Amino acid sequence: MPENPTTEDQRDEQVIRPFAAFLQDQAGGQLHAELSQQLHDLLQAVQETGKGGSIALKLDIKPISGTDGRTVTVTDSVTAKTPKTERPKSIFFLADDGNLSRTDPRQPVITGLREATEPITPTMLRSAK
Repeated sequence: MPENPTTEDQRDEQVIRPFAAFLQDQAGGQLHAELSQQLHDLLQAVQETGKGGSIALKLDIKPISGTDGRTVTVTDSVTAKTPKTERPKSIFFLADDGNLSRTDPRQPVITGLREATEPITPTMLRSAK
């Protein structure tokens, strides 16, 4: 004779609630909405940068004091690590006075150059036989 047939039967018939259903209920649906948005943003950043990223969900579950332990609070936090695009680089030269310069101070300055102001008129080309 089994010790407690009712408890054993209950374990066999236990139905586990889907995690997705919990996500939609937590914080009035705000957690689900936030995770959906974070996933969308992450996918876009991965596509733009060609680099990987991640989303982490942390759930803190604590019993409410003064209860039988079956009443709990659930606090969530979402952390997303999205890949960053590389920032553009600029080239500078270090001058003798210790400052940065956009032009190389060691490069000689070419004088006598001027900007062409007259438009170049096309000439008709002829073929020689």
